Amino acid sequence: MKSLYIMGAPGSGKTVVALGLAQKMKQEGYQVGYFKPVAANDRKLIGRQDQDAMLMKEVLDLKAPLEKIAPVTANPFYLSAQATMKDARRMIKEAYDEVSEGVDILLVDGALSIDILSSLSIDCISLAKEIGAMALLVLKVENDYSLDNAIFLNKHLLLEGIRVTGAVFSNVPRPLYAKTDGVYRPIMEKAGYKILGTFPTRPEIAAPTVGEYHDILGGEILSSPDRLNLLVEDVVIGAMTISSALTYLRRAANKAVILGGDRADMALAALETSTSVLILTGGLYPDVKVIARAEEMGVPIILVHYDTYTTIERLSQVSRHIHPSDKESVQVALENIEKYCDWRYVLNSLQEG
Repeated sequence: MKSLYIMGAPGSGKTVVALGLAQKMKQEGYQVGYFKPVAANDRKLIGRQDQDAMLMKEVLDLKAPLEKIAPVTANPFYLSAQATMKDARRMIKEAYDEVSEGVDILLVDGALSIDILSSLSIDCISLAKEIGAMALLVLKVENDYSLDNAIFLNKHLLLEGIRVTGAVFSNVPRPLYAKTDGVYRPIMEKAGYKILGTFPTRPEIAAPTVGEYHDILGGEILSSPDRLNLLVEDVVIGAMTISSALTYLRRAANKAVILGGDRADMALAALETSTSVLILTGGLYPDVKVIARAEEMGVPIILVHYDTYTTIERLSQVSRHIHPSDKESVQVALENIEKYCDWRYVLNSLQEG
């Protein structure tokens, strides 16, 4: 049995890469398992089950129970939960033995970031060394510092004695795609680090839904509650005059518009452009004309009692999570691997390792 530990930064798309690789490996005839030693104790939990574990269990038809696939959860104040965390290492080891039974390749999904739970020696690097896993890095590209981070992580893993099959630049924004492939990749390869692929941002798997915005914000849904599956690709703050705002409103597609409930003029203008959701702040109910037009256009309105600043701050926590029923996104994850990733190299590396 071979283990591939998929590590990366928050929002890099580790689980989507794991989902695509798992499907491709299964197509190639391998028995593929999935393991997430440390899940984030946040809104990704349904009941007490991790959404990523639920997704992979269904897609791969895994027999192991969810509490073994994702045995430990941790929040940013995990040291306060001494009673729970003292057995975390044992729980992870026992779960690993169970989920790895009968599989050819076990894909291990890293924690939110590589360093989490270092104080308990159950961070990604410590666990990868213990189980003898090969690493695959999933890297988020925002600017040139992202390249520095990629080089640093590769160096650190090698110094720790962990073999790295390669790195994937994932969810690369369109303006940075040519630079990532034409500048960052050659620098990485010249330094001796394998780049497995460069994945462009695809809204089907990268853009959060209106429902995921509502999960974070809460609040009251005033219109089109059946349209929470709309994708949100951009955010516009409606804190300007109508004449100034129209250019931004027309330029941004599939957007969320954040504005006060008393800005009926701005809300109606936004509804005439490509808008996925109106988020009204301050607890101010809008004019009835706004609700009627939103219903007519099929655009949800979310009313929250936060001020605009707090609302924007909370939105930074929003991220996309694929659900098992979302067949299009599951297929896109596979297409990314087939089109942009050197998956054969990954398989060959695992066989050689």
